[in-house]
Amino acid sequence: METVHRHEHTTVVINRISRVTGHLEAVKKMVEEGRDCSEILIQLSAVRSAVNHIGRIILQDHIGHCVVDAVKSGDLKVLEDLNNAIDKFFKQL
Repeated sequence: METVHRHEHTTVVINRISRVTGHLEAVKKMVEEGRDCSEILIQLSAVRSAVNHIGRIILQDHIGHCVVDAVKSGDLKVLEDLNNAIDKFFKQL
């Protein structure tokens, strides 16, 4: 079982995810109401940007804590896992 840990920015990330969730619900409502496609695309772009920013915060937190601690203890698998996660995250952009 994986260790549960909290980082310095956990609360910030959770709050931002809540805002993105609300924003995406608003976009869904725009679609249901038949709003202009251009407006919807602009709002989806804003949601994507917010999600990318959340990813950046998590990545910085991970490098600053997990990776630093793992390297100090000689656990280089963390670097391999990080590289895989970065590849998957940026593949979506």
